[in-house]
Amino acid sequence: MSHPPLSRRAVVGGLAAAPFVVRAARAADGPVRIGELNSYGRMAAFAGPYRNAMQLAEDSINKAGGIKALGGRPIELVFRDDGSTPGDAVRVAEELLTRENVAFLCGTFLSNVGLAVADLANQRKVLFLATEPLTDALTMGSGNRYTFRVRPNTYMQTKMLVEAVKGRGIKRWAIVAPNYEYGQSAAANFKRLMAAAVPGFEVVAEQFPALGKIDAGATVGALAQAKADGLFNVLFAADLTAFVREGNTRGLFEKRIVASLLTGEPEYMIPLGDETPEGWITTGYPWESIDTPGHKAFVAAYRARFNDTPRLGSLLGYVVVHMIRDLLETAKSTETEAMIAALEGLTSETIAGKVTMRALDHQSTLGAWIGETALDGRRGTMRNARYADGADYMFPEAEVKAARKA
Repeated sequence: MSHPPLSRRAVVGGLAAAPFVVRAARAADGPVRIGELNSYGRMAAFAGPYRNAMQLAEDSINKAGGIKALGGRPIELVFRDDGSTPGDAVRVAEELLTRENVAFLCGTFLSNVGLAVADLANQRKVLFLATEPLTDALTMGSGNRYTFRVRPNTYMQTKMLVEAVKGRGIKRWAIVAPNYEYGQSAAANFKRLMAAAVPGFEVVAEQFPALGKIDAGATVGALAQAKADGLFNVLFAADLTAFVREGNTRGLFEKRIVASLLTGEPEYMIPLGDETPEGWITTGYPWESIDTPGHKAFVAAYRARFNDTPRLGSLLGYVVVHMIRDLLETAKSTETEAMIAALEGLTSETIAGKVTMRALDHQSTLGAWIGETALDGRRGTMRNARYADGADYMFPEAEVKAARKA
């Protein structure tokens, strides 16, 4: 049987289509590319160890055969700095999606940046696994079906602290927090939860210095004048160091209960050194006292590769990449809808214990360690630390449903 000769248009068209077919085949067989954007410049103390541990986990998974449900495809993390501003982050996220052809987005540090990328994910209908931003809004009033969060939010961590201090009988409190979404959210949660837990609770002073621009002398002076019996601190990074130094000098913390978010994280304890105040009730990461086999193996591998001790960012980065592995193994696809379906309700066994992504609000049950700050020689540490399972501190389901409908 003879065939009619091919026209020039058909030949050219076929040749033009061939590269597309080759690219599609390579994409199906090549790495699963994941766009990771974070404040690597401005928040290097956290983001650097976070990236280190992500790369450690990435290498471990790929050496073990990659994503088996996808034929052994390796994962490839594409790291970018988000500029620490909403505008820069949205631009970087767009570039990851269009130029780097990533399957989905993960990361961000600052709460306002995370909210901006979440909004973009909703508009573009792409998965966004927010790893670090803590604002409640991300999974509550501003939540969307494309955005999931790994770390415990401000409500969860503040509730852990309130549980730890409510029996102390302290009613007069002062608050100091950075003046942006995370700080405002934490302060509001503290007022709400303490008012419900402690009869007669009152806030006698509030200070909201600009993020990264604290006038420590003025802030400490205003808090000292209020003569509160308790202090709720939300400051972190360089603001925390300046505040603690000035507070120590002026005796602000003497004979006063201090409840502090994040201060027990090595990222913030290491810069404080021998200036670490003792006895603050805080959330953190006492890596040296966690003796589960999986965590000890992680610490050994991290120290061997980076010649350094892990930070909270390290733990988070390692957990996130293994959650991503479990997501892809369950979804058996990089299609957005398949990944969303897989992630809702997904349970991962991690070095921090079992972590489940609650389908209702896309908030994971990853917890935090609660303890007290202490000095070990010239370095800060945590004593009397215990792990608080995030599943015990999440927003009530009725409240989530009301917030996400609004």
